[in-house]
Parts: sequence; C-alpha cells; structure tokens
Amino acid sequence: MASDRQRNAAKRNVRRAQSAAKSKQTLKHLSPGTRTALGVEANKVRKGEAETRKQLEQKARRLQIRGRSKMGKDELRRAIARAG
Repeated sequence: MASDRQRNAAKRNVRRAQSAAKSKQTLKHLSPGTRTALGVEANKVRKGEAETRKQLEQKARRLQIRGRSKMGKDELRRAIARAG
C-alpha cells in the first residue's frame, strides 16, 4: 500500500501533468479511450488502489528484474507477477 506521503506526491504529479496537458493541449490529440484510461489510472493511484511506478520499481529491484528502469508501469506489473 502507498503511504500518505507517496499518495500526496502522486496527486501532485497528476495535477502537474494535467496542468501541463492543459497548457500544451496534448490531451486533445489523444483518443477518448486513452484519455479515459489515463483518468482511471490516476484515480486508482490517488485512492491508493494502484501502486506508483516508483513502488513497482522498488519491488522489481528486490526481485532483481533486469531492464526495470526502461519498463513502464504495466510492464513492471507483468514482470513482477512472472517473477513473484
């Protein structure tokens, strides 16, 4: 589970990303399905239901998974599931 500090940091990061996306209007160019998926993932992190990338990378480090720094969140989840 994510600590309060990690949850707050994730919220801050999401707000920053949303702010940057608004100013650059990058979300406008994404498909509706992608936008929905981003929102769902952000809500899970905020609520503490999903782990942050940093947490996943720490687990991968403990399991000695190679190439973890180049993996995305989904790839890390799959690699951890295979190793664990």
